[in-house]
Amino acid sequence: MKRGIACIGGDGPERESCAHYCASADLIAAADSGLHRAESAHIIPDCILGDMDSLDDLSHLDRYAPGKIIRYPADKDYTDTELALQWLWDQGCTETWLLGGGGGRLDHSLGIRLLFDRERHPDRWITAHEDVHIIESGTSFSDSPHPGTIISVFSCGSGPWRAESEGLHWSLNGIQWEPGFFGLSNRAEGTFRIRAVTGNFLVIIPLKVLS
Repeated sequence: MKRGIACIGGDGPERESCAHYCASADLIAAADSGLHRAESAHIIPDCILGDMDSLDDLSHLDRYAPGKIIRYPADKDYTDTELALQWLWDQGCTETWLLGGGGGRLDHSLGIRLLFDRERHPDRWITAHEDVHIIESGTSFSDSPHPGTIISVFSCGSGPWRAESEGLHWSLNGIQWEPGFFGLSNRAEGTFRIRAVTGNFLVIIPLKVLS
C-alpha cells in the first residue's frame, strides 16, 4: 500500500496533528493554500499544484524547485483538491487522505463530500474537528473511542446499501437504506465496528486530540 496525503485549504488539523498524519505518508501534495498547512507543520510537499489564487503570498513558491510546482489557470474544469488527488493516483498511491477542507464555503464542502460518491475516491478526510472514513462494500471499520462518542453514518455512492454494526447505541442491522438516508448522532458504547455488507458508507467521528 502506498499512501498519499493531499493538504488542502479550509479548516484542518492543528500543526502537531498535521505533522503526525503526514509522517505516515509516502507522498504529500499541497493544493494551493494547502501549502500553508504543510509549511506550518514543517512539511516539505513532494508537489505543489493548483491555480494558486488562495496563496496570500506567491513568494512562498520561490522556496521550492520549479519541478515541484504545477500551476493551472484559474478557469479550469477541476478543483485543486481533485488535481491533487489525481496527481497522487498518477504516482501510484493506492490510499489517499485529505487534510483540511472544513468550514468555509458550503459549495466547497459539498464538492469534497461528493468525491466519495465516485468510483475512485479518497479513503479518509480529516478536518479541524472531524475524521471521516469510507467503508467500501464488503469491508469493515472499527474504533475504540470513549463511550458516548458521537458517530454519524451516511450512505454514499450507488446502492443498494446494507450495513451491520456492533457497539453502537442504535444498531444498523436490518435498516433499509434509501438514497439520501443517513444516521446522525449515534453513540459508541465503547469499541464499535461497522461492516458495509453492500454499498459504501461514510462514518464520521470526532477528530481525536493527539497527546
